[in-house]
Amino acid sequence: MKRYILHLILLAIGFQGFGQSEIRNQKSEINGYPIQPIPFTQVKITDNFWAPRLETVRAVTLPYTFGQCEETGRVKNFEIAGGTAKGAFCSFYAFDDSDVYKIIEGAAYSLQVHPDPKLDAYLDSLIEKIGAAQEPDGYLYTWRTIYDKEKAAGVVKEATQGQFHRGSDQRWEREDQHSHELYNVGHLYEAAVAHYLATGKRSLLDIALKSADLVEKNFGWGKLEKATGHQEIELGLARLYLVTGEKKYLDLAKFFLDVRGYGDEYMQNHQKVKDQREIAGHAVRACYMYAAMADVSALTGSKEYLPALDALWQDVVGTKMYVTGGIGSSGSNEGFSKPYDLPNYSAYCETCSSIAFVFWNQRMFQLTGESKYIDVLERTLYNALDAGLSLTGDRFFYPNPLESRKNVERSPWFQCACCPSNVARFFPSIPGYLYAKRGNEVYVNLYATSETTVENINSRGQAVKVHLAQQTGYPWDGKVTVTVMPEKPNTFALKLRIPGWAQGDAVPFDLYSFVGYNDSRVTLKLNGQALPAVLANGYATIERKWKEGDVVELTLPMPVHQVKGNSKIEATADRYALQRGPLIFCLEGKDQADQRILSALVPEGVDVASQFEPYLLGGVQTLTFDGSLVTKKFAPDQAELAPQHFKATPYYTWANRGKDNMLVWLPHNLEGTRPLAQPTLASRSKITTSEGLKGEVSAVADQWIPKHSDDEENPFVHWWPHFGTTEWLQYDFETAEQVGTARIYWFDDEASGGGCRIPKSWKIQYLENGEWKNAYSHDGFPVVKDGWSEVQFEPVQTTALRLEVQSQEGVSAGVHEWEVR
Repeated sequence: MKRYILHLILLAIGFQGFGQSEIRNQKSEINGYPIQPIPFTQVKITDNFWAPRLETVRAVTLPYTFGQCEETGRVKNFEIAGGTAKGAFCSFYAFDDSDVYKIIEGAAYSLQVHPDPKLDAYLDSLIEKIGAAQEPDGYLYTWRTIYDKEKAAGVVKEATQGQFHRGSDQRWEREDQHSHELYNVGHLYEAAVAHYLATGKRSLLDIALKSADLVEKNFGWGKLEKATGHQEIELGLARLYLVTGEKKYLDLAKFFLDVRGYGDEYMQNHQKVKDQREIAGHAVRACYMYAAMADVSALTGSKEYLPALDALWQDVVGTKMYVTGGIGSSGSNEGFSKPYDLPNYSAYCETCSSIAFVFWNQRMFQLTGESKYIDVLERTLYNALDAGLSLTGDRFFYPNPLESRKNVERSPWFQCACCPSNVARFFPSIPGYLYAKRGNEVYVNLYATSETTVENINSRGQAVKVHLAQQTGYPWDGKVTVTVMPEKPNTFALKLRIPGWAQGDAVPFDLYSFVGYNDSRVTLKLNGQALPAVLANGYATIERKWKEGDVVELTLPMPVHQVKGNSKIEATADRYALQRGPLIFCLEGKDQADQRILSALVPEGVDVASQFEPYLLGGVQTLTFDGSLVTKKFAPDQAELAPQHFKATPYYTWANRGKDNMLVWLPHNLEGTRPLAQPTLASRSKITTSEGLKGEVSAVADQWIPKHSDDEENPFVHWWPHFGTTEWLQYDFETAEQVGTARIYWFDDEASGGGCRIPKSWKIQYLENGEWKNAYSHDGFPVVKDGWSEVQFEPVQTTALRLEVQSQEGVSAGVHEWEVR
């Protein structure tokens, strides 16, 4: 009964699906969000889009990711720390504990709607290992526990000492940098609350509370006044506060927010959080923090963070968001760069940042009731986020670029596996984003065939249950039917979100817009009678006394829109993207008669046909249209064209068939196109390299010419982290060739804070009678940054050339392009 009562309290203040425990009955003392989501446990999705996806996550992704944690030593770290196994810390990052916690959280969500005794028992075994790894005072961080054991025994291993983002000799010493001690336990707290809600067992919750009490004892005003290096514990503490009613956890969450303002921008520690107005730094850290600021605002009733949250959201949505809803354009900081810097090929758009962005947008909606936040959430969810998980459920994206040159494929796992584990915990909660409630107002935010039951209050103060059944073919079809079935007639307001894209607005601000005008109109009917779709805050509201069997019909037209980017976005100049409903579409080479789509030209205003293909990629809507391939260019505005019929598929499905060319932004102007590359001596060669090269080796002969050495929109290879070493690239020719010229465009990412520089020196070698000999150049071998390093050497007849590179001390070297003739 106590667990049930707490569940109602959590719902009343707007935290869906999170735990319960023994708690003071203090419902009236706890503030909360004015709008509460209907928990995913009370929403059943039965459509053909999300339902199969959620089942794949349950049946494939959860067991697969747990298996990866076993195979990669993440689980063994707990065993070693707990004394049931021996050895050094056996995974790569000190924050690898968090992956186990996140997958436990996702598994707990799954258990709430799909009871599974085998999974339940497996979680019990994991929790036992986690408890054994916890130190007596509550400290839990397997890297340090293992390190301390080795140190005490005098056998500290280099493998343990050399982990990235590790701890230091003292607890918490590097917490405001990269130790991730509090990041780890933040995910523990979220998992613990979810697990208790699912099972009623206190095992993981007690571990979490013991840890949180230790953190509260050590951190705070007048104690350790340090910010977190990676925000996350703030979210976990808010949930522990809801579980226990212990205000000290909420106070500690607020402390970790308010103490910021003494560090660097990367961690959002450069200003007090209430003073921040421009989003900057690491994208996941930022969005976790802004979600936590919203939580603390709701739970304390304070409005001090709201001006910052509003300005930051406007900044990211107005200047730094991709058309797919992805955020964080820069790989060097896994985060934000300057406004309108939104490259396509090098777009980072980490899957974790999309998840964090959804968290933040959902909370902003709960604070305000404005549909613009759900509009952005929907764009991210259906595009950038959904792309992060393969259709099979066992392959993943870390970055999510908007252009590929056969250089990207999905991975079965990552050394830094934050994205697969985050996907595993997020997807099971998707049903909780469909509906929300404030008093006797019921919001329908996302459209999917589903059903739920809400509880309203009638004029006599009596509770009335109302069952809602939604039927739709969304996102392929914009027709939505909602059948209302109250147990007795009940007066309430049904609020249906009318997406911005259905009103002619691509996004809330002017970062993207639709080309041309479409006169399609949203229609609304009640029991077959037309109603005016009068909007307030983006919702069409029908307030009446509802009776069983009332039917609302909403039609959202889904024409194909051409989307153009703001003129300040260099990467979208002379291009447009295609959108239908909430989905962004892309070209993939495999769907075309000629896969060389990077030379495509598609005029504006072209007729686009739309059709559903049930046997392609699990069943998808496709778009078809005519265009051309640019075979040769004679001048910026003159070219030879080869007609081609193109097919576009939803962005979230790309790369499910292996590496391929992919394009979201389609050139419509000759000046923005690249003609088909003609074969060269380099491109016809077999390319080999010294060990440790990163990147697709064919990039050095692909004829993509960079604008400067730090041009990450242009393919490159590098040997990082090989510092001060001698490396090589080699061209083996099909037959003996006479060559006497070579030029190299070096990769150097000093400007973006990377570890590659132009080399100290380089030379050309040629193969003669099985021996490598140095080519002679009277003028030497110049080293040029942001331009070609070209050399004329004595012509030689050879079957192979080698580029030997000596990198500078303390840095690595890299190459954009190597031409020979």
